[in-house]
Formats: sequence, structure tokens, C-alpha cells
Amino acid sequence: MSVRFGAHSVRVLGDVCLGGRFVGHHCGRIGLHTLAYGADVEVVVDELPDVYIAHVPLAGVRGGAVDGVDVRAQGAIAGPGQRMAVGWGSGAATLVVCIPRDVVEGALGMRLGEASGPRVRFDPALRTGAGVGGEWAELIRRFAEFAGAELLDRSPLAVGHFEQLVVQGLLDVQPHSFSEVLASGGVAVAPRALRRALAFCEEHADEPITLADLAEAAHTSVRSLQEAYRTQLGTTPMAHLRQVRLRRAHEELRRIARGDGEGSVTDVALRWGFGHLGRFSAQYRDAFGELPSQTLRAIR
Repeated sequence: MSVRFGAHSVRVLGDVCLGGRFVGHHCGRIGLHTLAYGADVEVVVDELPDVYIAHVPLAGVRGGAVDGVDVRAQGAIAGPGQRMAVGWGSGAATLVVCIPRDVVEGALGMRLGEASGPRVRFDPALRTGAGVGGEWAELIRRFAEFAGAELLDRSPLAVGHFEQLVVQGLLDVQPHSFSEVLASGGVAVAPRALRRALAFCEEHADEPITLADLAEAAHTSVRSLQEAYRTQLGTTPMAHLRQVRLRRAHEELRRIARGDGEGSVTDVALRWGFGHLGRFSAQYRDAFGELPSQTLRAIR
């Protein structure tokens, strides 16, 4: 575990044996694990390497400190160079989210219109209670439940979106050293930048594109790009990307129906990043006036 979470020590409180568990749910651009010790312990993490560690409690965590600052029992987050101490009860369990420094700073940089963002320092008391912070924590719990599903094995695009939702959501809901900068907006985007974003959507629609990716391709900030889509196209960047993917799915289903390819509606939906098949069918029907299955039958 020291390889994943940094060097740390565990002090057992009382004359008992540890009966813990460590479950790796996901290991990709980010890592997600369940950790429990099965005894009353105090855990001290030395200076973290180039990684951000967030503890989302499931039960029994008593709180602790990051760099000497007390945090509530509802969760804690620390980043590169910081130290963390956490108290655990015998029935305690937590979800541990590991996000490499370059992933966090890359996401911030794209939103600032830069190639890479600066070092981020989060408020160490993770907001996992009510409101959007609680929604982010619930997203982490759902990710842990969903991580072993066959759907994620079949759709790397869906995995990429889930990972980006975790990182971008963290930047939005957890206060950090650049929260005010992100909230301040950006300069007006030039039409040429919008054209670059549109071309990027067409060329990379089968990849896990994020809003930050579009801003990077357009050489502008996320806020400016959103404003350009709103004022010049009457939509949002991700809504436009969804329409591009629906059109590609429509074209592929027609090719399959003509005998120029193979696959089912499910295969096509997953290939173009639609992990929720019911929602895909509804959006497809809104766009083309028929269900995906009807496209196949009509041409045949």
C-alpha cells in the first residue's frame, strides 16, 4: 500500500490483531480502493509523493489532520508534500481516491487555457456531507460499485468519462487555491478557436473527450469556449459532442443494416460513449425520429 498511498505507519490501539481488507476497485488514470483495518488504529502518512489522496469514509472513521490542520470525520484530502493522520475505529472503512498530480494539474490547466496548471492545494476537510460535496462523495461510492461491471470492460470511453467526472467534479466542489480563479471566467473566444473545437469533435468523437480537452484543442479557456458555443451555436460544447456521436452511431447502424459491418445496437452505443442504453435510445429517437433498432429493421 505504501507504493500507492505513500510511506505510512499504523499504530494499533490495544492488544488486538488486525483483520483488515484492501480492495482495488479501479486502477487507471485514477485509482479507487476500499481500505479497512479491523481494529482501532492511528495511521500517519508521511509526505505524499506526486499524488492527491482523498478519503471518503464509509463508516467509523474518526477524523484526523492534514499538515496539523484538524479535519472532520466526513473525509480528508491531501496532496504532494503534505502529511496526513487519520484515526480509525475497529469497524471503520473508507474509499481511497488516488489522483496523480499531473492529472489534477492538467485538468486545472485546461480550464485556465494553459498547457498545464500550477500546484493545487485543497482545503483538507473534504466536503462529503450535504450539497454538491455530498453528491461527489456519492459518485465515488457508485464508481466503486460500478467498477467491476462488464460495461466498463467493454467501453473504455465510458471509463474515461467517469474518471474525468471525478477529477473535474473535485475541482468544482472542493475549495482549493484556484477556486476563485476558475469562478472568475475568461476572455472572449475568437471564432477561429470555435472552429478548432468543432474540428476536434469530429476527429476524436470516438475518444473520451472532456470539456477541458476541447478547450485545449481550441487554445482557449473552458469558460470562454462555453460562451462561444452559447452565443454562436445556441448550445453547449458537450451537447454538440453528443450530437456528433449520435450522428456517427446513426451512420454506423445504417452501415451494419446494409451488410457493411457487424454489431448490435448495444455494441454501437458503447463504441460511441453511450453507457446508458435507455438514454441513448431516447436521444437517438429525438435526433432521428426512430429507435436505433428501427434503423436496422427499416433498411433491411
